[in-house]
Parts: sequence; C-alpha cells; structure tokens
Amino acid sequence: MKEGWEYKKLGEVCETASGGTPSKSHAEYYKGGTIPWLRSGEVSQGYIYDSELYITEVGMKNSSAKLFPINTVVIAMYGATVGQVGLLKREMTTNQAICGIFPNKFLYPTFLMFSLKAKKSIFLKDAVGGAQPNISQNIVKNTSIPIPTLEEQQQIVSELDLLSGVIEKHKAQLEELDKLAQSIFYDMFGDPVTNERGWRKSSIEEISVLRSGNSEANNSMPGKLPYVKVGDMNIEGNEFYIKTSSTFIDKESNLKDIFPIGTTIFPKRGGAILTNKKRLTKLEICCDLNVMGVIPKKELIDPLYLYFYFLRIDFKIFAKTGSAIPQINNYNIAPMSIGLPPLSLQQEFAAKVEAIEAMKAKVRQSLKEAETLFNERMDYYFN
Repeated sequence: MKEGWEYKKLGEVCETASGGTPSKSHAEYYKGGTIPWLRSGEVSQGYIYDSELYITEVGMKNSSAKLFPINTVVIAMYGATVGQVGLLKREMTTNQAICGIFPNKFLYPTFLMFSLKAKKSIFLKDAVGGAQPNISQNIVKNTSIPIPTLEEQQQIVSELDLLSGVIEKHKAQLEELDKLAQSIFYDMFGDPVTNERGWRKSSIEEISVLRSGNSEANNSMPGKLPYVKVGDMNIEGNEFYIKTSSTFIDKESNLKDIFPIGTTIFPKRGGAILTNKKRLTKLEICCDLNVMGVIPKKELIDPLYLYFYFLRIDFKIFAKTGSAIPQINNYNIAPMSIGLPPLSLQQEFAAKVEAIEAMKAKVRQSLKEAETLFNERMDYYFN
C-alpha cells in the first residue's frame, strides 16, 4: 500500500453494469446497425475505438444492451480474455459478458483502467468454470483499488500512457518491417504460385527433400540438439527463425533425423495446421512427429525464397479433407508448383530479408526494454 493512498472496494466508488445480446433471430436488430456492439473477446488491454459488429436502435431497445458512454472502463468477464481491461473511446454497447465501470469524480477513467489492468492475475485466480473461465460483477465490485489524489493520478497516467505509446510504436514498426519483406518479395518475383512472371517452373519435390519428425527421438539421451515440437514455434525469439526449443537431445544419436539450417518447418497434424505457422531453422534441429520440414536443395533454391513461398500458401486447404484429424502428407506438398527465378536473384532477396531481420532484432530489443519498464512501473504503483 502506497503511503498516503486510500484504498476502497470498486463498488464503493463506481457504478457497474453489464450489457446484453439482441436476439440473433431478428435480422432487423443487426442489419444496417450503426451502434458498436463489443463482445468479450474484443476487450483489449488498452483503448478501444471500435467493434467488429454493430446493432440497430431497435436491437438495443429490445435487449438488455446499454449504450456505455466514452471513458467507460470495461472488463471481460467470460472466456479467453477474462480479466482483460479496456477503456472505451467512443459510445458503445456490449454483450452480457462485459462489465462496464463508471468512475466517480475522484477517479480518472484512465487511472482506473491501469489499476484494474494490474489485477488481471487476481481476476484469473478468482475465475470459475474451467475451460471457459468467468468472473461475476460481484468479484469486480469487491476488488480493492487505490484512490490517490487527482494530481497523482494524472501524473501516473501520463507516465504509463507514454510508455504504452512507445510499446505500440515498436509493435507497429515490427508489423511494417514484416510487410516490407513481403512487399519486396512480390516486387522481385510476383506471385510464386501463379508464376505471373513466367519463371521456370518446378515442383517442391524436385527442389527439396521432404521430411517428417520422429517421435522416438524424444526418448534419446539429453544433449544440445534442439528437439522442436509445434508449441516451440511460439517460444519468444522463434517468431521467424527457429533458434531454440524447450527440449534438447543428443546429436550423435539422431543424425539421420536432423533438419539442417535453412529448413522450412510447419505443423502437419491436427488443429495446429489451421494456425498457418511456418518457421525457418537458424540451426540444426530434430522435430517430433507432428512437424514436417522442407529441406531446400541449395544449388537450386534459396532457403529464404522457399520460406516466403510457403508463407503464401494457406494450409487451411489441408483441413478440408473430411478426416476428423486433418493432416498434411508428403503427397500434399511434393507436387506443388513453384516458379524458380535465377538463384542470384533469390540470393539478392535473401540479403534484403537478412537486413530487415537485423532491424527487427533491434526493434524487438527496444520493445522488450519498454515492456520491462512499463511492467516495473505498473508493479510499483499498483502491486
């Protein structure tokens, strides 16, 4: 507790309300709607400017949906986003899985948003429901919140807003750099699938070696060779290149199963196919049976060119096989047609991508530093 700060239950100093859902059986409640209707899955950790769906005045009047004013603090009470807190920057309605909070004159809405944002772990701890966790308005109302002076609140908001802005700027830079790499690819080669530039055609089978992982490798003795599973593609730092894993095995015991540097890998079985994850190996790895690798013949094709080709392919097409568990097999990938520009041109593209990746590494480091500082300041003020 900060010296001089007063703490009260949120319900003592704020009014709360939940929204509602107009009946889906009435098209007139939605068609032509002009009123934003926010669902719990859309509650982001920050300012909220719009919603995916809109409802009509008739839809709002014939349901428990309410028009929440600008600067209403909202918290998701149900599902994957439970405990996430945002601040409305325009008038909106919400569904019943969102709690709207209306601060009194002693609380700045943005300060309250940051204060509740710091309590997400507490909300998750108090949630019930297992696979679909949920919290009640009573849990929200009984949450203890600090009430420093309005001057202190404004100072804290200014600091945290500044740090939040830096974080969002770095995230936007990363998105733009990703788009730049894609743009350069299309500028240099056109669409490699339709081969609009008329490059010499080949099949994936002709220019690469297809390999699946080995489930038995997981039983090998420990070592320094990364053993990559689908989940390891989500490890921080593995967003583009595979650089590490959660498990390591002995290299000498698994020589025949090694995926070399420059292999494009992706999930080959189950719902993970729908995520469309593709990664490029930055070091030698082994993989489990749920991962497939495409190993380029480097005398014919550059690994980065091949990787960007696969980024173009929507693997959701392989989920429409009628099988209960979708799976990608060699016979799905081998006959795929790919245009082959001159290898020197592919290598020129690869050099550009490497330069972009170097820039992204610097931005990621700056982003990490900004997020660390933001979390430290949040912890200082609210925990």
